Amino acid sequence: MRFFSKILLSFLLLSFSIGHCQQKTRLSVKVDSINPILKVNQIILFTNSSQKPLSQIVLNDWNESYSNRKTNLGKRLSDEYVRSFHLSREKERGKTTINSVSINETTSVWERKKEQIDLITIKLEKRLLPGESINIELEYNLKIPEDKFTRYGYNKGNFYLKDSFLNIARLDEKGNFVEYSNENIDDATNEIIEFIAAEFILPKSYSITTNLNQKSEEITTQKTITFEGSNLTDYTFAIEKRNTFESFTNETMLIETNLKVNKVTEVQKAIVIDKVVKFIEVYLGSSQNKKIMVSQIDYDRNPLYGLNQLPSFLSPFPNSFLYELEFLKAYSNNYLKQNLKIDYRKDHYIIDAIQTYILIEYINEFYPDLDLIGNIGKIKLLKGFQLSKAKFNKQYEIVYLLTARRNLDQSLDESKENLIKFNERISGKYKAGLSFQYLNKYLGENIVPNSFKEFTQLNGNSKTTLSQFEGILQKNSKRNINWFFENIVRSKTSVDYGFGELEKLNDSIKISIINKGNRDVPITLSGFKKRKLVFEKWLPNIKHDSVLVFPKNELDKLIINNSNDLPEINNRNNLKSLKGIFSLNRPLKFTLLKDIENRNYSQIFYYPEIGYNVYDGAILSFKFNNRSLIEKPFSIDLGPSFSTRTSSLTGDGSVSYTQQRPNSKLYQIRYSLGGAYFHYVQNAAYLRFTPLISFRFRDLDLRKNFRQTLTFRQVVVNKEPNPLKKIETTPLNYSVFDTRYGIGDNETARSYGLSTNVQLSSKFGKFIIEGGYSKLFESNYQIGVRVYAGTFLYKKTDTEYFNFGLDRPKDYLFDYNFYGRSETSGLFSQQIIIAEGGFKSKFVNPYANEWLTSINVTSSVWKSIQLYGDAGLYKNKGFDPKFVYDSGVQLNLVPGYFELFFPVYSSNGFELGERNYQEKIRFVVTLSPRTLISLFTRKWF
Repeated sequence: MRFFSKILLSFLLLSFSIGHCQQKTRLSVKVDSINPILKVNQIILFTNSSQKPLSQIVLNDWNESYSNRKTNLGKRLSDEYVRSFHLSREKERGKTTINSVSINETTSVWERKKEQIDLITIKLEKRLLPGESINIELEYNLKIPEDKFTRYGYNKGNFYLKDSFLNIARLDEKGNFVEYSNENIDDATNEIIEFIAAEFILPKSYSITTNLNQKSEEITTQKTITFEGSNLTDYTFAIEKRNTFESFTNETMLIETNLKVNKVTEVQKAIVIDKVVKFIEVYLGSSQNKKIMVSQIDYDRNPLYGLNQLPSFLSPFPNSFLYELEFLKAYSNNYLKQNLKIDYRKDHYIIDAIQTYILIEYINEFYPDLDLIGNIGKIKLLKGFQLSKAKFNKQYEIVYLLTARRNLDQSLDESKENLIKFNERISGKYKAGLSFQYLNKYLGENIVPNSFKEFTQLNGNSKTTLSQFEGILQKNSKRNINWFFENIVRSKTSVDYGFGELEKLNDSIKISIINKGNRDVPITLSGFKKRKLVFEKWLPNIKHDSVLVFPKNELDKLIINNSNDLPEINNRNNLKSLKGIFSLNRPLKFTLLKDIENRNYSQIFYYPEIGYNVYDGAILSFKFNNRSLIEKPFSIDLGPSFSTRTSSLTGDGSVSYTQQRPNSKLYQIRYSLGGAYFHYVQNAAYLRFTPLISFRFRDLDLRKNFRQTLTFRQVVVNKEPNPLKKIETTPLNYSVFDTRYGIGDNETARSYGLSTNVQLSSKFGKFIIEGGYSKLFESNYQIGVRVYAGTFLYKKTDTEYFNFGLDRPKDYLFDYNFYGRSETSGLFSQQIIIAEGGFKSKFVNPYANEWLTSINVTSSVWKSIQLYGDAGLYKNKGFDPKFVYDSGVQLNLVPGYFELFFPVYSSNGFELGERNYQEKIRFVVTLSPRTLISLFTRKWF
């Protein structure tokens, strides 16, 4: 190591120019072709470019973040329900083994930060003064993780190395090292690498592709390749057994890419690449580095989400266009990462804004008439849909509203590690691009793209900050734009303007504009007469409600934000008809299935639906609701239906209003009124009527999964008498006040929930507490525990109808979706919903009229096979408490949605050997698509 260090140090001193620099580094890497291990010798020449002395050096060692499941990376993957890392074996994970560290040829003391083990701190014997330099020598081994966790890493002998080697962390404006752990969000923030030289020693069959320039290649019994680069903040190496990259060169750039799109010729690729490179040069100027690497992994980690991700035989776009989109997305991102010297975690919105702005402008310039759904929009059946009329760039507004309407919007300047996954990967980027599109329209004269270009060029040789970026925009603007940074960029409240009251005077019209979002920004107001634009003007920042006056009879419609340039959370209140009192502001429009929002109409969507229960048979419904593809505060849902078995009308419906409360722990209040009319036994129906109000609480940190819910509802039930009973013994008409409070938290490794429930009526009162906990261990062993306890506070009736149930709840509130709720034998009596006692075996007289307690335990065996065991005590008046238990095997095909339970042994005896065992098997089946979809959306929100 000493001999190697002295040689390289001499070379460094000769080859590095003397001057003000941050870090210069030389790597010597030996690749193990059998094991995913790299042996590294590294020298870093570091100069203190800050204005204060340094007593320590901080190195980014992000490869170490893969070493165990408790790192910040492991915790984030667990929060996002990525099971592969939590269940990984040690040989699959990565690790950095430091063999030696020395400064100026003297062994140094180093340590890993306790809570951030992917950061290394080296203590300095004497402080490093501003402008002074030191030479850091490192010898270490990198065990590269498998790529299944983040796509970076090792796969079948191939390596994709991104942020794998040690680098000195960035110094901020105050001279402090920024200490960022790897959280799988592509924001490694290093001190500028003024010069890098890398030497790789590897088997002859291997090739290397990188964003550095190759300087030499020597082949003997093995291959030695050297690379160099300058003015970088990171570097990437793809080490492959078989080279998958192609090189494309135009007048200014060398592109290395292995993007894969079927049926695209080399000529088409070359034309696309040249077109994209030149377009970005026009917007941002020439790249400081004349070589950029664009890999399939880069794109897969940050794709264009949408219809272009469909299989090729379903794709609505030509293959060559898909390649163009994919290359544009990946190249623009890598161009910005390679040219901007910003703090990628704190100032990420700069990249998000510039890249999305460019994507929008590229489509505007080359494909202005491109439809959002491409060739699919030409199908005649789709002509009436707003979705088929929307242009391609409409997707940015739609996707942004997906999170904004769910009260999951976050400010653009929120530190990147605090963003929820959907905002970090998609919605936040789109919001940033839309916001700067809006600013550019307001300022005019291409001030925004010109400022992007100026800022990009400023990054040539020095670090830049957010204040410099914003300063350039303010300098170039002829108007004051402080409002933009305060009320758009840094705001956690969405913008929402709408029309208020309209007053008609003798010769004029007076109308108010309401600022519902409490964020004052300029807006456009457009006036129309017989669908022709009469005027469009910018209104100054409206802080409070404002009143405007217009001449009468010159206009018949006013629209706020007509072109949707402002990313507004609600544009349905942006239109005001000035016609007679009988005119509809937004006429009704009925649309089959679903569609995107059309602010010009009050949309009603309708679609057929088939349901089933034993007493109604097939339930043929025609659903009507106003829910577009994006959530709305006010929701109406009506489902008139026809019962094929009784030949009668049935159905259900609800009306609800959701009040979102941004930046509040009480983030949502929901008011609803629902009703249902179906049969609960042959030829007898029930009518259920339920007013409800719920309060939902969460942490202000949206990445935390902890939630609290408080619900109040009144359940009113009216039942027809059971014609199969000569004497009706169950109550037919009753009303129950039900209040519930619950808390819960969940992620991959563990989840828990606790709820309390009080039910009060004239006939009884109940108190119930229920809790659940599940733990997924690193060995893939999983255990789940559920505890239930319920007691009557009072009971003024002798009926068993309201009793607690061991193996099947009475469900007198009609909360559960039983297919045969009154069945006592046959297939549908075997349906189980885990509620109350939660037992899987059936018991004689399984009901309690005083109290019931139970515990349900599940334990994994192999894949979807689990063991279960239940135990409980329950008491009836006049009898001693009775203890019961059961056990068996559970087949967990889709947890909570499709499960089978096979009883083995219980208080009834050895059930497995009894006759008619098939009648003892219980099942869980959920057919609701919305419930199943939640399995996938939880990874994003």
